[in-house]
Amino acid sequence: MSFAATAEQTVDFQRDIWTVSRLNAEARAILEGSLPLLWVQGEISNLAEPPSGHCYFTLKDTGAQVRCALFRQRRQLLGFRPTNGQQVLVRARLTLYEARGDFQLRVEHMEPAGEGALRLELERRKRRLAAMGLFDEAKKRTLPTLPARIGLITSANGAAVHDVLTVLARRLPLVPVLIYPVPVQGEGAAAAIAAALALANRRAECDLLILARGGGSLEDLMAFNDEALAHAIRASAIPVLTGIGHEVDLSIADLAADQRAPTPSAAAETAVPAAADLQQRLTALQRRLAAALRGRSNAAGQRLLAIRRRLQLRDPAARLTQFAQTLDGLQQRLDRALRRGLAHRAAALERRRAGLRATALQRRLRERRLRLAASEARLRAALDDAMARRRQRLGLAGARLDALSPLAVLQRGYAIVTRLPDADVLRSAAAVSAGDRIGVQLARGRLQAAVVSAEPARDEAASESDH
Repeated sequence: MSFAATAEQTVDFQRDIWTVSRLNAEARAILEGSLPLLWVQGEISNLAEPPSGHCYFTLKDTGAQVRCALFRQRRQLLGFRPTNGQQVLVRARLTLYEARGDFQLRVEHMEPAGEGALRLELERRKRRLAAMGLFDEAKKRTLPTLPARIGLITSANGAAVHDVLTVLARRLPLVPVLIYPVPVQGEGAAAAIAAALALANRRAECDLLILARGGGSLEDLMAFNDEALAHAIRASAIPVLTGIGHEVDLSIADLAADQRAPTPSAAAETAVPAAADLQQRLTALQRRLAAALRGRSNAAGQRLLAIRRRLQLRDPAARLTQFAQTLDGLQQRLDRALRRGLAHRAAALERRRAGLRATALQRRLRERRLRLAASEARLRAALDDAMARRRQRLGLAGARLDALSPLAVLQRGYAIVTRLPDADVLRSAAAVSAGDRIGVQLARGRLQAAVVSAEPARDEAASESDH
């Protein structure tokens, strides 16, 4: 009895006993690893939509059914709301819900049945055109920063033309728009759009083309999935910007275009900058102008300092007039340069104002004029202040030149000699005799001395002998 029990325990120890959790986990790994993403078609039933935002339903046909789970992140991307009894085509991954051991499909994408075959054909077409290099990013051109004229290829009666024109008028109404009306769905629409592209390139009236259409079903957007249209877009010498359908709609025309916007309105916003942005650029240019003027003023100040040093090294009495004329010339050149710069900027600002007057944004323009006038007044005040400082420095330089008095001459070794006690300045040796007392003014201090001998100049000696 004891030996048998021990043997039985040994056998139990060697068994590989699985838990239910392990079994379901292994089954799930096998299911998910055995098959790729699948396209499955069927009818929705037992639809459940809990507050979490997820969606649970059964997909069935006449012979079988399977549970499906569509999680909130994927559900938010759907272009429709699923309902019971609806035929759908789902792209899903086979999996197993471990908590209950339920075999199910985890849905990644779902669309109404009928579009499925069409989408598969479009995927094959996209792969073929991509292999031909039609979608290469390296071949795509940069859109113009500020187009001179925009060509709009769309239906003349659709909502897209209104949306695009409204956004363009709001952002930058100065840019003209030329509309090429075309049908955007139905038979012949793709050929008409391609013909409009060719016409726009022949006329060469625009430097940017916008290809736009409002939202719709896959069938409605099929004109923009035409291969010939894709080739026409790539053959265009003018950059092409697309705004077709909604953000989730990605057509072959979008892939072939130089740039794609999710909607027609977004295409209009991409095409032109906002007037406020241009105003900011103008303000930045004004700041650069002010900085340049400050730089020139600083350079002039440095030249003035250099001139002042040169004056200090030379005889100021001989050079003062020349330097003053030079400074006046520099000041006049600076004034002329500043006036020319101001006139140029004023003319540019006036051209901007003249262009902006033609727009419907009169109230905003008045505000911009007031800001520009204030900026101009501040700039002129800054210039006047800079000129006042330069004039003050010039005055100081003159004052320093005036400071070059005889005392400065004494610094170079000269002296002022006076006869004592009356302190008359001596200009001739004939004015004193031996034994007279004299005073000597030096650069630092004063001396009193007695004349040992006096030697008048020859002309003075001759004059005395005549007398």
